[in-house]
Amino acid sequence: MDNTRLQKIERLIQKDLGEIFLLQTKQMPGVLISVTKVRMSPDLSVSRAYLSVFPSEKGAEMVENINTHKKSVRYELGLRIGKQVRRIPELSFFLDDSIDYLANIDQLLNQDK
Repeated sequence: MDNTRLQKIERLIQKDLGEIFLLQTKQMPGVLISVTKVRMSPDLSVSRAYLSVFPSEKGAEMVENINTHKKSVRYELGLRIGKQVRRIPELSFFLDDSIDYLANIDQLLNQDK
């Protein structure tokens, strides 16, 4: 598959998933979910979305909840991108804890000063 097309679809899914989660989290004050990256399989049938959750203490719980309701998220995504892609990919969500990792490294570096 053309790498440019793959990247365009990854960005499209990332943008639309971000909007879906933005609308969903408006009902839950104090929670923010952002889609940090999306990786697609070469045949565009499987999508792995990495989510960053604020506050990070609720991260594992939120990603688990999203994974249990991924059929409804896929349906919402299908309504948004159904005219642009042939097949709506199967979704898998994972916690992206890179921000927490960077904060931990920054804290460790500041302790030595």
